[in-house]
Amino acid sequence: MEGDCLSCMKYLMFLFNFFIFLGGACLLGVGIWVIVDPTGFREIVAANPLLFTGAYIMLAMGAMLFLLGFLGCCGAIRENKCLLLFFFMFILLIFLAELSAAILAFIFRENLTREFFTKELKKHYLRNNDTDVFSSTWNSVMITFACCGVNGPEDFEAVPHLPYSPLEPAIPEACCQRELQSREGMFVNREACLTGIERFQNRQGCYTVILNSFETYVYLAGALAIGVLAIELFAMIFAMCLFRGIQ
Repeated sequence: MEGDCLSCMKYLMFLFNFFIFLGGACLLGVGIWVIVDPTGFREIVAANPLLFTGAYIMLAMGAMLFLLGFLGCCGAIRENKCLLLFFFMFILLIFLAELSAAILAFIFRENLTREFFTKELKKHYLRNNDTDVFSSTWNSVMITFACCGVNGPEDFEAVPHLPYSPLEPAIPEACCQRELQSREGMFVNREACLTGIERFQNRQGCYTVILNSFETYVYLAGALAIGVLAIELFAMIFAMCLFRGIQ
């Protein structure tokens, strides 16, 4: 009976590690996509140190889970105590790091509010000055998502004009409609847009557009994170039980 329990534990351990292996592959894929994505999201990440760090942490976590899932599968099938102990210690460290990151994300979630982004835009945005990283990033976001400001074009009423161009239009040209949503895309009617004709402007705020675009993926990422934490917890339990059961 003890041998049957040990065998059952071994295959359960293999199963959970296989899911860890898949979870690591998913995180690795998402991390690579965020870093190399050519549609403008990469520029947002590069301009924000917190997001930049988070993307590489996700990439590193994915690679580690990918490797540890593979090692856990090998340790379970071969009944190798050294591999199982190595797996348990590292999966425990990853589990604690992920749990800490989740707690920090919950604590600092207020930094992702509409009011926070509006305040930052009005404080740091320099309109069409693409030599400034913050302004260039915002311009890329507005062009890519066909939006304007955080809440709409009215956000730019409080944004000061550049010293050398006091007659600059009320909204930046990044808010003008384009035939193709990229920096190379042709304007539908740039002059009419900058003179205030609304039908040639993108009137919707970026906060709502981006939130709607990523809402499904945020819930999916949250569900995936909870699933990965649960699988890691069970995998640690099975690893220790199997470690103690191997003679």
